[in-house]
Amino acid sequence: MLHYILQIIAFQLAFLLVYELLLKKETFFSYNRAYLLITPVLAMVLPLLKLEFLQQAIPAEGLVMLPEVFIGGGSEVQNSITSNSIAPEAAQSINWWLLAYAGGFLFSLGFFFNKFRNLRQLFAHKPVFINAEMKIVEVPGSKLACTFYNTIFLGTDLSEKEREQILSHELVHVKQKHTLDLLFFEVLRIVFWFNPLIYIYQSRISACHEFLADAGVVKNVEKRTYFEQLLNTAFNTEDISFINQFFNHSIIKKRIVMLQKTKSGNLSKIKFLIILPLMLAMLTYVSCSEEPATTQEEQEATAQEKLEQIKAIIEDGTPISGEDNEKIKEILSTISSEDMEESLNESDKVRTQKLKNATSGMGDVPFAVIEEVPVFPGCESMDSNEGRKQCMTEKITEIVSQNFDTSLGKQLGLTGINRVYVQFKINKEGVVEVMGVRATHPELEEEARRVVNLIPDMTPGKHNGNEVGVLYTIPITFRVGE
Repeated sequence: MLHYILQIIAFQLAFLLVYELLLKKETFFSYNRAYLLITPVLAMVLPLLKLEFLQQAIPAEGLVMLPEVFIGGGSEVQNSITSNSIAPEAAQSINWWLLAYAGGFLFSLGFFFNKFRNLRQLFAHKPVFINAEMKIVEVPGSKLACTFYNTIFLGTDLSEKEREQILSHELVHVKQKHTLDLLFFEVLRIVFWFNPLIYIYQSRISACHEFLADAGVVKNVEKRTYFEQLLNTAFNTEDISFINQFFNHSIIKKRIVMLQKTKSGNLSKIKFLIILPLMLAMLTYVSCSEEPATTQEEQEATAQEKLEQIKAIIEDGTPISGEDNEKIKEILSTISSEDMEESLNESDKVRTQKLKNATSGMGDVPFAVIEEVPVFPGCESMDSNEGRKQCMTEKITEIVSQNFDTSLGKQLGLTGINRVYVQFKINKEGVVEVMGVRATHPELEEEARRVVNLIPDMTPGKHNGNEVGVLYTIPITFRVGE
């Protein structure tokens, strides 16, 4: 979920930057309004789309999980690990992030209802005019001028000339249903209360509404007269963000500037086309990235569900087809070593590991993730993927076992079983690159990086005749004595 939220914010920021840099100063107000309404929704939808043709367009890297390396104690360490269950505290821990979100949500919801309470006070005054299109409500002893949906609120202290111009302006808000736009962003502000970009979006579309209404007024009113009206700053308004306010002091200057601008030429509409390559870039990123599980519970559920899918395919009593093989390969490629260790029992762990090895060319299942695995120096004599993979596994295990400094555990005050997960890549040049490390202490992460960087350059792997990068995950496990 966190990954999805971060993607939404990043995409909305990109869309807003395009608007600020290219579109905001143009006089295509209707187009700008549509852009501001559509792009925040697009930013929420795009992360959910994973297009297969884009995944295929970007060369994929094979994913292989190496067997776990047990340092100091060998089988005793392994037996100790399998006999221990997951600490009950993990399942009982409080989700503080969820509590924080719920608190912000409830506060925003309360703030929203408080605005409605203020609005009801305006509706308490009797309307002076009603027809099928609109309703006019007079507010005694006020110079108020604002609109909510099809209701226009006017203060009784406004002059006849002011009322005439303001009505022309507010009628545009009514006819184009600008209040619905603002209410839409109010809902987004409640749900995404932590996202500052929603507030910017609402501010920009509110300004766009005023530009649209002003453009409608000056068709029938002299601009100079209208300017003088806008420059009159002796008015008060209710501070309700989802009503259209005529006398909004912070935007009056922008409205006057926009009224004086020369109408944008049709050629400027080409700027809106930049949204197409921007969306393509976003879709490519989404299609070629994976969202990690954010909690241990999600990881466990995901691993179990995937294993059940594999079991259903294997155990349905029918011969395994090529299509079934591809489906199993796809499912296995998304099960990490962490998922296996934290959520599967021993028998399922063994079975899943065998299937993973099979997908890497080590088992009896007739398919492989990569056609030619990377070749470790000294393993060139092996004439099969299985032999080269086994040779490389033994060499890497030897390097890790001999060089990893387990004394760090005592120095850092650690006890019991400790794990370090390292993901590295053998790139297209055969060079080892550490992609990520996860451990209980930063110094353990640095030690794991140092040790994995000792792995020598290799002959790169090949797939479909092309040299490709191959991702590996290696769990390192050691015990620290009491």
